[in-house]
Amino acid sequence: MSAPTRRLTTAQALVRFLSAQYTERDGVRRRLIAGTWGIFGHGNVAGVGQALVEYADVMPFHQGRNEQSMVHAAVGHARQLNRLSAQAVTTSIGPGATNLVTGAALATVNRLPVLLLPGDYFASHAPDPLLQQLEHPVEADVSVNDTLRPVSRYFDRITRPEALIPSALQAMRVLADPAETGAVTLALPQDVQAEAYDWPEEFFAERVWYVRRPAPDPVELAAAVEAIRSAERPLIVAGGGVHHSEAEEALRTLVDATGIPVSSTQAGKGSLRHDHPADLGGIGHTGTAVSDGLARTADLVIGVGTRHTDFTTASGTLFQNPDVRFLNLNITGFDAHKLAARPLVCDARTGLEQLAGALAGHRVSEAYEAEYRTGKEHWAEVVETAFRAGDDNAVPTQTQVLGALDAVAGDEDVVINAAGSLPGDLHKLWRARSPRQYHLEYGYSCMGYEIPAAIGVQQAAPGTPVWALVGDGTYLMMPTEIVTAVQEGLPLNVVLIQNHGYASIGGLSEETGGERFGTAYRFRAADGTFTGDPLPVDLAANAASLGMHVLRAKTVGELRGALAAARASDRPTCVYVETDPAPTAPPAEAWWDVPVAETASREAAVEARARYDRKVADRRLHL
Repeated sequence: MSAPTRRLTTAQALVRFLSAQYTERDGVRRRLIAGTWGIFGHGNVAGVGQALVEYADVMPFHQGRNEQSMVHAAVGHARQLNRLSAQAVTTSIGPGATNLVTGAALATVNRLPVLLLPGDYFASHAPDPLLQQLEHPVEADVSVNDTLRPVSRYFDRITRPEALIPSALQAMRVLADPAETGAVTLALPQDVQAEAYDWPEEFFAERVWYVRRPAPDPVELAAAVEAIRSAERPLIVAGGGVHHSEAEEALRTLVDATGIPVSSTQAGKGSLRHDHPADLGGIGHTGTAVSDGLARTADLVIGVGTRHTDFTTASGTLFQNPDVRFLNLNITGFDAHKLAARPLVCDARTGLEQLAGALAGHRVSEAYEAEYRTGKEHWAEVVETAFRAGDDNAVPTQTQVLGALDAVAGDEDVVINAAGSLPGDLHKLWRARSPRQYHLEYGYSCMGYEIPAAIGVQQAAPGTPVWALVGDGTYLMMPTEIVTAVQEGLPLNVVLIQNHGYASIGGLSEETGGERFGTAYRFRAADGTFTGDPLPVDLAANAASLGMHVLRAKTVGELRGALAAARASDRPTCVYVETDPAPTAPPAEAWWDVPVAETASREAAVEARARYDRKVADRRLHL
């Protein structure tokens, strides 16, 4: 007797299959694909579009305005739920598909799952070339979707209906894999989407993908314990893997028992509450003075779930103890072996729990604890000074904006940012009070991420106050998803800070001899020079035109009131504030390598190169 089958189109089969996929970790089960984002055009309207109508009862659909933004929203959703749930994104062929590339790169760089379903050319090549088809003179099977190959953790083009079965299973495996996850692309030729096939019923059965917690190898664990016991100045660097593994409690238990201090990357901030005695705040180029000071003298750096990017390591100049060694606890061997470290390849929570058990009775010296606690107290005073507003009637600085938000936000609030000068200020100054409060996308540092990501977070955590912090440069990159927030009735809050230019990159340009060229919004005069007058652009009016309720704040006092009103609002709200451009954040505590012209005629570049040569001399290769 033949096995039962169901006759569906390829697109219908895919949507039905996706609706039956689940993850499970620690006994908690979630939908693996919680919903699908889409913008329709030729290439997906008659295939995936029809299938989403067919199965609207089991696959929620969200309408986007920009394909890149839809990926950002899906990434925000996945990060909020610790990678245990993802969303799919469907687009047409052509520009709709290529708009996915930036979002896919962001997802893969940050190890966050998202399923991409772009339309593709006709597999039959019957109408050839069709509208928007890329023609390659010697490779007829190439399409614009091949741009997604290098930024996807898994890629396939489904050229026959039956090819979907193994490919869809592989796609789910990668999305649910804590070590391999990222963007997954299934390119869907539009004729194959609409083609019918007799699918085995087993393909549509409920399937659970268990998210494993691999334990450390006993030999690696013993070596790690010995390294920690012999260290006099150990320092933990907590990365995003602490959050993804939900290892915050395990980290706190280890730290409480051993007294080892913790610094955090952008992705790892909040691994300990800011007021924990051993939490030293951010590390690296945007780190705190106490954190970077200890990093320079640490003899053992214990990375937990971190990729050790150049911001964290200050481009190889931060860890200056001649005897420094590294121990990396990471679920991927690729990251665990960085900096010639002793590897401890395992799940973060499982590894920390076993380390705590094996280190019973061990504690750092009282002198070391007293040293870093004193440094923490001094930095707390720096934060208070930056946040404090002496005059409620004054125009606020950017750090005072953060101070006002800090006073209004509750422990459960989520603060989202990605680019500009805000990441540096936030990493140094923000006082994270819960594991998911601090949401910085800094693996790809993508301008325009914040607003769509806030939508994804709001979908994943209904009822949670969500704040998208954007400067004017970032806002102009991708404000379109405000319309989506209005349509979906999501009460997210946008704090729009106007400083009339790319302030962060302007400062970097000045530091590296570029003289702030091309970083300000100013009138161009008839002779080609720029005046000092800002452009007459009203971004608050723009946000209002897209459907947001807008609150304008001109002073520190008005800002506090506007933030409180936004948090209490039940609709999308924008708090617009023009800030005093004078820098008030503490300066960088560590270097970052941005190469400067080796030869130049302009004095600014010559001086910048001299500074660069002095700094680069401190770089170390850790072997």
